[in-house]
Amino acid sequence: LMLDLASLGFLQGTLEKYKRVIGFPFGMIILGGPTGSGKTTTLYASINMLNRIERNIMTIEDPVEYQFAGINQFQVNPKAGVDFATSLRSFMRLDPDVILVGEIRDVETARIATQAAITGHLVFSSVHANDAVGVMMRLVDLGVETYFVCSALACSVSQRVVRRICQQCKEPYEPSAEERLAYQREMGESPPRLYRGIGCNFCSDTGFVGRVGIFELLIPTEGVKQLLIKGATVGEIREQAVKDGMVPLMHDGMMKVKSGITTISEVLRQVFY
Repeated sequence: LMLDLASLGFLQGTLEKYKRVIGFPFGMIILGGPTGSGKTTTLYASINMLNRIERNIMTIEDPVEYQFAGINQFQVNPKAGVDFATSLRSFMRLDPDVILVGEIRDVETARIATQAAITGHLVFSSVHANDAVGVMMRLVDLGVETYFVCSALACSVSQRVVRRICQQCKEPYEPSAEERLAYQREMGESPPRLYRGIGCNFCSDTGFVGRVGIFELLIPTEGVKQLLIKGATVGEIREQAVKDGMVPLMHDGMMKVKSGITTISEVLRQVFY
């Protein structure tokens, strides 16, 4: 398991913003993405970074996937009445600095987590959402008032995982018209020299070795908050977020294509909007 934030694939500017946010004393940091998109790894790398400082960190997970020294980790156990919401409630009495809730799946967990963030705790969690704006919307859909989402949310992150091109059999190739168009639409320029792995013994003829994350980080600005409260659409909020400096998931992916880390088809397989 990669527990170093810098090795997950954040673009430098995004990494600096994210590190700044997780240094806040309170607020909610929510990750969104489908199953298998690397959310747990990012959550673990985040609390691993905070674990170096004298902080009281408590987690409730389903299941605990990695044991940390110096962190109080608990596992959901429905038979014993231990779920996310009840655990969160009991955590609040112990006043931890940092709380990790594996996933927010219901209104009760969502509301307690929001309350915890507003009352001075740093809360990490994840939801199923397609993009960073979708993470905010998910909390609203679960029944958290928009006003509270705006007060509590320090940042939302959407992520995916793409395969890395094998460095042993990497060679330049001519992209298809469709790939060229997808790149051009996102980057506003023709693709540079593009690479792919042709397949070799090292990569078991797949052309890929290892994986890397692609990320979209939304730090809610005044403009974004106003739109959310007004009940604007995901598209409208997204547009505002990008105007305010959010790098879209697709753009992050294409930046990794430009650097020769992954291929256009890998990015298009993971990001579609």
